[in-house]
Amino acid sequence: QVQLVESGGGLVQAGGSLRLSCAASGSIFSFNMGWYRQAPGKQRELVAVIGRGFSTNYLASVKGRFTISRDNAAKTLYLQMNSLKPEDTAVYYCNAKDTYGPDNYWGQGTQVTVSS
Repeated sequence: QVQLVESGGGLVQAGGSLRLSCAASGSIFSFNMGWYRQAPGKQRELVAVIGRGFSTNYLASVKGRFTISRDNAAKTLYLQMNSLKPEDTAVYYCNAKDTYGPDNYWGQGTQVTVSS
């Protein structure tokens, strides 16, 4: 069992930056890690993912503005968000999927609000 705790959310003006962190209670070495978000009235969507081998993929609308990274030694996942837009407003969730088994974990979410 791995617990995930997000931090770093908050209120920021359009054009600003935030850095989200996701601290894991155990090793994340074997996990594909990702950030999802869910805006009010919308479905949860994948924002960015980073594999065990550090390959990355991004939602088209955040490509070039957001950067996902991981520090396996620190058991932490990051999301650097630059040039934020009001449409980035959502609850952001950290996800860990074990590549060796069925385990799939979620954090509790952190609110990101971008004002225009």
